[in-house]
Amino acid sequence: MSEQENTNRTVVSAEGLRQMEEKLKYMTTVRRAEVAEHLNIARGFGDLSENAEYDEAKDEQAKLEADIMELEAALRNVIVIDGEISTDAVNVGTTVKVLYLDEDEEEEFTIVGARESDPMNNKISNESPIGVALLGHKMGETVSVEAPDGAYELKILEIKI
Repeated sequence: MSEQENTNRTVVSAEGLRQMEEKLKYMTTVRRAEVAEHLNIARGFGDLSENAEYDEAKDEQAKLEADIMELEAALRNVIVIDGEISTDAVNVGTTVKVLYLDEDEEEEFTIVGARESDPMNNKISNESPIGVALLGHKMGETVSVEAPDGAYELKILEIKI
């Protein structure tokens, strides 16, 4: 696989794939119908050249169609991380307990694909600075994280599913 093909890949869990498919179904059925109804209502307000409601509905339609195209492209290039995840090293799908060496604080992260990341719930992207630094490393190893706010070191204490 070339570097270009790899950068277009979307890494997700089976649950993430299910959520993406549900979102696409919702967007192509429910949201399209809602937007079409907004357009019909806005057309009823008269002269389309001076109709702000119509312009807004057309913008909403364009954004929805762009979002649908983006999601369809992501689904065409999806890589699903299945249940056969090894805990020998940090990988997408593993949960990692780390020790911040400079602060002597522990934290636990689940490494997920970018579309599933939720930092508020400690689900970090495999493309984030911490995710990139941890991937492929084993329990007991120390990694250096290059982040926008400066570099720091993490010691991997535990890797689990």
